[in-house]
Amino acid sequence: MPGMQQGLVISHNQVNRDMFELEFIAPEIAEECQPGQFIHIKPGLRDQPLLRRPLSIYDVDKRLGSVTLLYKVVGTGTRLLTSVRTKEYVDVMGPLGRGFKLPDQPERILLVGGGVGIAPLVYLARVLEEQGCDITVLHGTESRRQLVAFEKLRQIGTDFFPATMDGTAGYKGLVTELLLKKIEPKKLDRIYTCGPEPMMAVVAEFAANHNIEAEVSLEEYMACGVGACLGCARKLKTDDTQYVKVCKDGPVFNINEVELYK
Repeated sequence: MPGMQQGLVISHNQVNRDMFELEFIAPEIAEECQPGQFIHIKPGLRDQPLLRRPLSIYDVDKRLGSVTLLYKVVGTGTRLLTSVRTKEYVDVMGPLGRGFKLPDQPERILLVGGGVGIAPLVYLARVLEEQGCDITVLHGTESRRQLVAFEKLRQIGTDFFPATMDGTAGYKGLVTELLLKKIEPKKLDRIYTCGPEPMMAVVAEFAANHNIEAEVSLEEYMACGVGACLGCARKLKTDDTQYVKVCKDGPVFNINEVELYK
């Protein structure tokens, strides 16, 4: 059952032109967080915005009782969130949604992120590393300035390979091109991905062609966050007369559950 709490902000930093990293204390929520879930958040003690914004869980420190979110400013809600300062409060609800299915034993894992879609993969990488998994990360961005998760992923112990469109870091071009050129399918047991849907569609196709277990984390507009408003409904891949709610049944789905669009 998701909790509602006033989270005390202990860190809020701008990490590039339009992306911010926010850490707040909410012990009950932090204790329940699983990789792939999300938080519904808005600035505390304010009338606007009326609705919370869904943000992926970027990292968790259960000893401290803190949750860290990585977000990009894309509208009024996230723009208002940037004004929150340390020692102020945010109104949070969570953790929400279905997270990633974790392996039962150490496996060879590939994580593929696009842009701010790297956010849910960082906490996932931390948990997988604690399980003894061998983790490779591909992250695609416009330029090196958007590679904001590199330091966290390095500290966790992943093998990190960036792809930038302007060539300022790593491979020059799309992260899906890097995937097809660099990754040997026979050396993988499982793939997780989050980012633009066309990117995830290519990753899912790669996994399906090589019989690799894979999951995607979908990004949808959400209002309620608990499956009541139906604003984030998606058709099932296996039955186009049936729908799933991304906020409640997801946001994580097996690649065989939902159709992805290139």
